[in-house]
Amino acid sequence: MSDREALRLDFLRSAGLAEAVRTPLPGDASTRRYERLTTPSGASLMLMDQAPAAESQPCDPLWTPQQRHAHGWNAVARLSAGRIEAFAAVAAHLKSLGLSAPEIVAVDAPNGLAVIEDFGDALFARVIEDGADPAPLYRAAVEALAILHAAPTPDVLTAPAGDWRLLTYDQTALQGGADLFVDWLPKLIPALSFDDAAIAAWRAAWGPITAAGEAGATVMAHRDYHAENLIRLDGRTGAASVGMIDFQDAVKAHPSWDLHSLLQDARRDVAPELEALALDHYFALRPETDREAFMAAYAGLAALNEARILGIFARLIARDGKPRYAAFMPRMWAHLNANLKAPGLDAVAAWMDRYVPEDVRR
Repeated sequence: MSDREALRLDFLRSAGLAEAVRTPLPGDASTRRYERLTTPSGASLMLMDQAPAAESQPCDPLWTPQQRHAHGWNAVARLSAGRIEAFAAVAAHLKSLGLSAPEIVAVDAPNGLAVIEDFGDALFARVIEDGADPAPLYRAAVEALAILHAAPTPDVLTAPAGDWRLLTYDQTALQGGADLFVDWLPKLIPALSFDDAAIAAWRAAWGPITAAGEAGATVMAHRDYHAENLIRLDGRTGAASVGMIDFQDAVKAHPSWDLHSLLQDARRDVAPELEALALDHYFALRPETDREAFMAAYAGLAALNEARILGIFARLIARDGKPRYAAFMPRMWAHLNANLKAPGLDAVAAWMDRYVPEDVRR
């Protein structure tokens, strides 16, 4: 028996769950793993397992950009390093607003273990594949975001498992994400080559967009808000019917971030008409929003996110031997190409025209 398994068993015993039947769930692109726990009474819970030592350190809010780069990717991007206390604190904040995050049943934050409420398997992506009308699901997801964005955004989230500081998705983090594109696309497509001058031009082109993203970081962003991380909860209505998971990397960000993550999804097509309806619904719920300025940020940050995701997919394929991610890249190229036509993105579009042939961008 591994040391990690011994920790899991001790934790489950202390939580009164030693007799639960454990069923591992498929993994994702992270170092976190889940098991479904079925108790002798038939109740279902989830074991979340994230060994703290499996990740580099999360970001100290006092670190400079240089220090963040020295400490690794989690510090650069202001990721939580999978910390259980981050998940628990974000969950507590969401629940305080009447939104649906899993209940924390038991937690051992120092060892990276928690037992949480099981929201079931009705992921938006799966129920839509099975024939559900996507419009009500997306409408509810937008309503949840409107509630989150209307609430005060605390600097520190509090929870019994420990406080967690909500950091800003700042220029260092945003540019670090964009740079995954120039770091990893050439490793997947050897014909691409970006010298120092090209990389300097790349960063200069994104500068106004990352500056606007940091300046507009006024709300808590889930940061990975899409149809694979939202679960339909039967018996709940409106925004509360949207079960949220995988939000431990939450940050202060521009309010457009979660919207473009939802509506320009990397893994599934969202009809342009549905995207437009969802945005209209958001602005109806947040009438004080300057729609023109918001949509300029939406296009710029969506384009940056799509470049970031293309870099991640290239890394997953080239470094990690996961070719299935190639199937998602054409969708991201299509979103990126469309967003590059928006005002304010001329410099990025010109860079793409110079350094990335059109036959690559599809």
